Amino acid sequence: MNSENKIAPKDMARNNKNNYIVTEEDSKGKNNKTISHISATTGINRRRRIQTLSFLVLRVAALVNGIALLVIIYFMVSKGWMAISWEFLTDMPRDSMTKGGILPCIVGTLYLGVLSILIALPVGVASAIYLNEYAEQGKMIRMIRLAINNLAGVPSIVFGLFGLAFFCIVLKMGISLTAGALTLAVMILPVIIGSTEEALRSVPDTYREASLGLGATKWQTIYRVVLPTALPGILTGSILGISRAAGETAPIMFTSAVFSTPILPTSIFDEVMALPYHVYVLATAGTNIEATRPMQYGTSLVLICLVMGMNLAAIIYRSRLRKRIK
Repeated sequence: MNSENKIAPKDMARNNKNNYIVTEEDSKGKNNKTISHISATTGINRRRRIQTLSFLVLRVAALVNGIALLVIIYFMVSKGWMAISWEFLTDMPRDSMTKGGILPCIVGTLYLGVLSILIALPVGVASAIYLNEYAEQGKMIRMIRLAINNLAGVPSIVFGLFGLAFFCIVLKMGISLTAGALTLAVMILPVIIGSTEEALRSVPDTYREASLGLGATKWQTIYRVVLPTALPGILTGSILGISRAAGETAPIMFTSAVFSTPILPTSIFDEVMALPYHVYVLATAGTNIEATRPMQYGTSLVLICLVMGMNLAAIIYRSRLRKRIK
C-alpha cells in the first residue's frame, strides 16, 4: 500500500509546476481586476471633477449677472429716487421737459406694450401651432424656422426702418400709436413663435393620442388638451416679448414716438410719448442736458419698475396656471 501511494519525483515536479502555473494565472487575473477597478475609480473621479468645475463656472456666471443687475438697479435708484414724486408721475412736461412730469410717457409706454402683445401673441401662437401640429416637416418648414430664428437676431433699428417704410408710408398710418405697436409686434413675433413651439413640443404625445383615441378631433385635442398644458411656456415667451417691447427705442422713434405732446393719446392713430425715447431725448437732444440729469435717471427708474411690474404680473398669472394644471 505504501508503494501505491508513493509518488515518483517526476510526477511531483509536474504537479508543483502545474500548481505554480495556476497560481500565476490567478495572480494575473487579480492584478487585471485591480487595474480595472483603479481605472474605473480614476474615470469616476475625473468626471466628478469636471462636473464640479462646470457647476462652479455656471454659478460664477449667474453670480456675475446677478451682481451686474444689482449694480445697475442701485445706480438708477441712487441717482433717480430724488426725482420721483407724485407730481413727476402725474404731471405733464413743462419748460422744454426740464420741469414737470412724465405722465404721457408712462401712458404711451403702457399703450405700446399692451397693444403690441395683443397683436403679436395670437399671430405667434397660431403660427407655432401650424408649424408644430399641422405642417408636414420638410425642407420648406426648416427654411421657415431658420428665417424666424434669423429675425430674432435682427437689430431693432432695422425693424424701425421697416415700420417707417411699410406702416407709416405705404399703409399711410403716419407717426401713430398703431404704427409703433405693429412694428413692435413684428419685432417680438419671432420670440413668441420660438417659445410657443418649444412649449408645444414639451407636451407628451400620449396626451394627444389619448384625446384622439377618445374620439376628439385634432383641433379639439389642440384647443382643449395641448394648449392648456403648454400655456405656462407660452406665457414665458409673452413675458420676454413685453420686456423687449417696453424697453426698445429704435423701432418707435421712427414710427410713433414724438419729442413732446401736451395731451394724452385719445386714438390709436395719435402720436405718443414713450419712456425709452424720452430718456434718449433728454440725454442727447435736450435744451439743457445737465439740468435734466435727475429726470433722466428718474425716467429710467420708472421704466425699470414698469417693466418689472408687467413681468411680475405675467409671472404670477403663469404660476397660478401651473398650479391649476397640476
